[in-house]
Amino acid sequence: MPKEPFIINRIKSIGFAFKGLFILLRTESSIQIQLVIALAVTVAGFYFGISKTEWMLQCVCIGMVMGIEGLNTAVEKIADYIQPEYDQKIGLIKDISAGAVMTVSIVAVIVGCIIYWPKVF
Repeated sequence: MPKEPFIINRIKSIGFAFKGLFILLRTESSIQIQLVIALAVTVAGFYFGISKTEWMLQCVCIGMVMGIEGLNTAVEKIADYIQPEYDQKIGLIKDISAGAVMTVSIVAVIVGCIIYWPKVF
């Protein structure tokens, strides 16, 4: 079987990535909540006229939280596929994955407070 041209392969990969993104947005409540928060802070950014540096930090935080949330979902799906019944080791793996989401979420909240606290109060 001949190898696909590089460009065709990349286009297909982008298509798969968008498919995964839409599946996440359609089926996972945690991502839906993160999207609502992302939209809210984006509106707040326009309202308060945050600086370019603040926009960059906000975008990085949004991307990190949503990206890690997506990876957490993938870890949970794989774990459930491998072991559908409760398993203490699988539970530990899921907890660690959720902890990664919590870590970036805490940092995002801190960055949000640094950006918006002075503008609101």
